[in-house]
Amino acid sequence: MSALLYALAFNLTFFIQELFLVLPKAFTPGLRPTLFHNNHSWEGASPLAGLFQGTGALATLASGVVCSYMLQRGIGRSVAIRLFLFWMGYCGLFMALPQIVVGAISNQSDLGMFMDYFELTTGTKTVLALIALALIPVAANWLGTLLIAFGPVATPFRTATLPALLALPVITLFRIPREWIEVLLVPAVVSFVGLAWIQAGGWRARQAGLHADATSISLAWPFAMMVCLLLVFQLLLRPGIRFY
Repeated sequence: MSALLYALAFNLTFFIQELFLVLPKAFTPGLRPTLFHNNHSWEGASPLAGLFQGTGALATLASGVVCSYMLQRGIGRSVAIRLFLFWMGYCGLFMALPQIVVGAISNQSDLGMFMDYFELTTGTKTVLALIALALIPVAANWLGTLLIAFGPVATPFRTATLPALLALPVITLFRIPREWIEVLLVPAVVSFVGLAWIQAGGWRARQAGLHADATSISLAWPFAMMVCLLLVFQLLLRPGIRFY
């Protein structure tokens, strides 16, 4: 269940990122964007193009914060819904925060172009990167606390780390075809950056004395949703949807 929901949440969050990279450009005179299953592109030129390269990361960050807050507030009675909120929160936060670090290093990245639009100095970029690095363990601690508070099994390893590793081959199916470094690197970074910190705090699960949830959980609906999303990605989005 957790592996399926991670694959679903990762790709939904990635779709949110690309969609919100495209939508502002679609309403900008001079820009003609196209949305794909694993990327986006645009034709034309506008001084606002660099600015709108930051809207995708902002959208995923907002999604992560909102879903994590919903989980903290106790929304969702079933284990499946709570796990889905956990993974949506996880993907939103850890798909966005590393991009700030990358943006400070590479002018060609999405947030690199966003920072260049504001003509940020190297020092300012460095400060932003350090803040993002500092927020990563904070976010992981928040999510780790939420995870062990309701976990359907006793340890973060069985609830999150192992399922994420099992989900990686499935996630690559959504991203093919593309350069292999893009196919594999992004899911690997998103999975490693947060889960390493969550796993480091796994000792708290033993202190909490949690036990496995013996309730029988159907895998039918998350599997069906994942297959439907894969079909949408590969049949509808892969050729590209023009927003002009």
